[in-house]
Parts: sequence; C-alpha cells; structure tokens
Amino acid sequence: MSTASVKTIQIMSQIVNELPVGTNLALLHLMWAMVNGSFLESRGAIHGALNAAGFDDEEVSRSWQALRSGVWSIEEMIERWRDIVLNEGQWQGRSFEGYKPIGVDTTNFRRPRLKKGGGKFYHHLIQRAVTGIGVGVVTEVGQVAGHRIPLIRQIIAPPSGAENDKGLKQYALQRVGRTLATDEVIIHDAGVKISDMHGCQVPRFVIRVAANCTACRNVLPEPKNRGRRPEYGAVIRPLARTWKERTIAATPPDNRQYFRFEGRRIEVLSWQDVVCSDQKVSPDNKTFALFVFIDPLYENPMILATNIKASPHTILSLYIDRWPVEQPPQTSKQMLGLQRQFVSHPVSCKRLPHLGLLVGNILTYLAAILPPIPTGFWDRYPKKRLVDYDASWLRAISQSLFWKTHDFGKSSPSQTICPKDGRLVTQKLADSGIRYARNPSLALIC
Repeated sequence: MSTASVKTIQIMSQIVNELPVGTNLALLHLMWAMVNGSFLESRGAIHGALNAAGFDDEEVSRSWQALRSGVWSIEEMIERWRDIVLNEGQWQGRSFEGYKPIGVDTTNFRRPRLKKGGGKFYHHLIQRAVTGIGVGVVTEVGQVAGHRIPLIRQIIAPPSGAENDKGLKQYALQRVGRTLATDEVIIHDAGVKISDMHGCQVPRFVIRVAANCTACRNVLPEPKNRGRRPEYGAVIRPLARTWKERTIAATPPDNRQYFRFEGRRIEVLSWQDVVCSDQKVSPDNKTFALFVFIDPLYENPMILATNIKASPHTILSLYIDRWPVEQPPQTSKQMLGLQRQFVSHPVSCKRLPHLGLLVGNILTYLAAILPPIPTGFWDRYPKKRLVDYDASWLRAISQSLFWKTHDFGKSSPSQTICPKDGRLVTQKLADSGIRYARNPSLALIC
C-alpha cells in the first residue's frame, strides 16, 4: 500500500469517525470514490462511481442513503479537518503587517435540468445565468514548504430566496464579517462593490474594483458665487478614460510611491479617505483608500480598494494571496469529476458539492505534504499498473484499509490482501501482455 493511499484514508477516517455508526463508514466509502477518480469514470453518477471503486451493491446503497438522509453536517466535518491540519503543524498561516488574508469566493455547479433545489447563477463559459447549485467558499491562506495552500473555513449554502449570485455573495459576506477576527482581512475579487462591503458590515476588506470606478472626497469643495451649494465632494477618477471621443483626465494622486516586487519596479498611485460616488459629504461616512498598481509585467493597471491602514506592498500581497481560494472548486470539478452531478433530491444536491469541495481541499493539502508521486514512465520513479488490475486494486484497498473497529459499523469479514502495496498482480497476468493503464487521477493518490 502506498504512503499516499494510507495517509489519505487515515485523514478521511479521522474526519468521519465521530459521526453516527454506519453513516461514518458510508461517507468514507463515498469520499474514497471521489479521491481515487471514480467520479471521472462515471461522469458524476454516484452509483457508478461507487461500483467502479470496488464496492458491492449493499455498500453502494448505504453510501447513497447516507448522502441523502444521513445525520451529519459539513460544518462539523470542516471543523475536524481543520483540527487535523493545525495539529500536524506543517501548514502555517500567512500574514502581512499583522493582517491575515481570508479568501472569499462563490462558485456554482451547473445543473441545467434540475427541477427543485437550485437557483440561477452566472456561468462564465456559457456567459449567462443558468440553473445550478451555488456555494460560498471561505478559506484561510497558509503555506506548506513555501507553497500557498488554502484551508477551508466555511462552506456556505444560500438561504431560501437568495439563490442567485447577488444574494449568495451578500449572505456569504455577512456570515464571514460576523466571525472575522481583529487581525483578519476579507479578500475578494471583482464582483462585489464597496457599497456591498459597507452594507454587509465587513470590518476590513481588500477588493478589486473596475478600471472606470470613481469616488468622491468626503470634504465639500469651495462653493461658487451662485447656484446651489454642493452636497458631494470632488470626483476622483483613478485612471483616464475616453467618452464620446473626448479624453477625461485622471485625478492627480494624493501620493505616488515605488517598491520592488519579485524583481519588478511597481508604481503605486493612492487616494486616501474617499467615499463612494453616490454618498453625500458626512462625518458618518465610512471612508476607504484607492490604490492603482502599475506593473510593467501587465498592460493594464490594477485598482484595489481597502479600508485598512497598510503599505502598498502589503495591500498587493494580501490581494495576491486571495487566489488559493480558487483551488478547492477547481480540484473538485476538474480533478475529481464533480462538475457533473446526477442527484435530484434537494438535500443531496447541496451535500454532494459541499463534500466534494472538502475532499478537494484534502487532496490539495496532501499533495503539498507528501513526497512527489510519479505519474508515468517519464517520471523519476515510474510505476506501471495493468488496466485489468485497477478494479481489483481499488476493491482490495476498500476492503482492507477502512479500519473496521467498533466506531465503524455494518462491517463484513474480508480477506486480507497482499502486503506489498496491495498489488494482486500474478506472474500469469504479467506474462499475458495486457496493456498498462495511465490514469492520472489514480496516480494522484497511489
């Protein structure tokens, strides 16, 4: 049995061990089918994935029932997963000037034929809103051996009546804002506005804003000799723009700075203590700062808005650390094959994406702490596996390595397997000339 397989099943067993007897074993089977790539083969079908992973019909039925009607919640599983990672001590949180980045993002699993339990969410490939299951993802950003690795903190499902992009984002920001520590900062990409941050009572944030954004000073300009007295501050345009063949100049910055970042010289223009362009001047307004980063590596500048007091280098570093929040959805959809899902019950429609995101985060962490694993003969340590051997190999692992103690119920006697890496390949199969398999999803954990 490979080290990766043992470590993967050990961690998954610890996560589900405290669940009710029977449910823990059934969910363990389902999670194992995810990590070994069976959902890629079944194209998102639960029964087909469990069968491909080597489970019999009774085990398949129990796993399907546990997903739909089992007594468990994704929150308690995330809490146990976080305890495991933090207790091992290899994952270390990142911080800049005492600020810890908290990545917030929303994703959706497209379900065009779903009748109940879904909502309307924008799909970037189709470029329109389609029926799907929306999920809010909240992660802490850390590092393992110099690699940025996210650690899931929350998986948020939209409440009834808010099953759309706007409702999900607002609900996720409200949930995160209420539990944000004094040294944590919410990092969000373009897609939310500063008014959304203020409306959701987010205490600290760094977000990216549009290139044509505007803001206003929170100070009244000098009144003119005649006409109505002004109620809004002077308009601030961070970048120049063109309107009806006329160029509108950018507002001169309050400060211009330079710093070195990854060997490049970054120019920063900043405006302090500004408010949204639709807010009248008032001492009660919540102010923020605008930063324009001009990087020679990119053609267009980037504009960030924040309400924390920090250096431009820290603001840029915090925003860049937002990108690991994209890893759990990508791992769940692309590597595990959960971009397609064939479940129709409203509870299963929500639980399956949540479980897939958690498993995706587990694989990301394990890929960082485990030694490199070869994926084919071109690697330093090639490993080859017979095509006809894949199913028996998965069945052998599922029967032998789910430690069936009193904490895991509904067990059945099973035969022991070959002690050498679970490889039940006989010399007869080796001499029969069966072609070798090249399954990258299996090489991920084997």
